Amino acid sequence: MAVRIGELAQRTGVSQRLLRYYEEQGLLQPLRRPSGYREYDDADVELVRRIRTLLAAGLNTTTIAYVLPCTVETGDGLAAACPDLVTDLRRERDRISRSITELHTARTMLDAIIGATSR
Repeated sequence: MAVRIGELAQRTGVSQRLLRYYEEQGLLQPLRRPSGYREYDDADVELVRRIRTLLAAGLNTTTIAYVLPCTVETGDGLAAACPDLVTDLRRERDRISRSITELHTARTMLDAIIGATSR
């Protein structure tokens, strides 16, 4: 069943603005009617959910565009469907871990500055 962007937004909980952004990033490819209206189908609802899961996992839209075709919904969550994807996902996890370490160090430094100020 084809739906327009407003209904897709309602069904996914994602704003129309974000849906347009996903389209600009190549993550969504709706059918365009001669009138210019975007038309989505039920598969796009699931696709938006997969995009949201990957965003919540800390991936940026460029990375998502690369990994999205190699993911499948298992019922328990997303899984890698291409053999090399796990290696790429581990690399992303390592990048996120480095960022967490850097943020922890920054917070520790701020705590020291705050602690020294309140003495």
